Amino acid sequence: MSLTSHLQELRRKHEALSEKVEQAQRAPGFDDLTLADLKKQKLRLKEEITRLAATA
Repeated sequence: MSLTSHLQELRRKHEALSEKVEQAQRAPGFDDLTLADLKKQKLRLKEEITRLAATA
């Protein structure tokens, strides 16, 4: 997999997590621990995207 396609895939996953986080925040009674986990996953993806984009 090329770096460009890998970055595109990571960005797609980041966007999907963004949507999940937004939906979870609007849902009444959504588990706070699950929401925190989603946010951590999203942050890890963003950090990886930033790191790889700097080397590209």
